[in-house]
Amino acid sequence: MAAVYDHLVTVLTDKFEVDAEVIRPEMTLTELELDSLAVVELYVTLQERWGVPLADDDSAAELTVAQVARAVTAQLPAADAEHDGAPR
Repeated sequence: MAAVYDHLVTVLTDKFEVDAEVIRPEMTLTELELDSLAVVELYVTLQERWGVPLADDDSAAELTVAQVARAVTAQLPAADAEHDGAPR
């Protein structure tokens, strides 16, 4: 999960200009001040990177950073999961 989490933090800081110092695993996307459109854009970015489907419904913004990373990791093929989720 570490590779997915690290990529998620990179996307949050680079694309959404969230200060890396405030990002914690237990923080929700709402607490990071991502609005519903930004959450959808984040999910699309993660889906393109990892090739997994993510539900971007109304409750998605209430997920924590760690929960989002776990959701991506859980959907990765077993072979990719063995390599800490890093895409090949």
